[in-house]
Amino acid sequence: MEQTEFLKQHVFTDLKNMNNGFDQEEIQYFSESDFEILLQRVEHFGISIYEIKPWFNKEFLDVSVHGDHNKKATDPRWYKKAFLTFRKSQTGLSYSATYKVSKKLLARENIVSKDL
Repeated sequence: MEQTEFLKQHVFTDLKNMNNGFDQEEIQYFSESDFEILLQRVEHFGISIYEIKPWFNKEFLDVSVHGDHNKKATDPRWYKKAFLTFRKSQTGLSYSATYKVSKKLLARENIVSKDL
């Protein structure tokens, strides 16, 4: 399985992609509530998040990168803290992120999605 397919099947499922053509097609944008669910799923699978970008009215606002927090990309403490900081700064944001699914996880055949 490829990373894009894995993310669609196990992480992005039942979440609404808010990218309606204002950015590259492969970049997914999510509401605050959907992004919170996404982060729970990412943590469940141990997926790396390298950066989180909040957007407001289709305008890029900021970026938070795991290195800025001195944490590994798989460490949920950094991305939960970054998300909380962005949420407190402004309401109505949408979020995008860059991910990496490990080869080991992609190679697994029986993947159980947690009900999130």
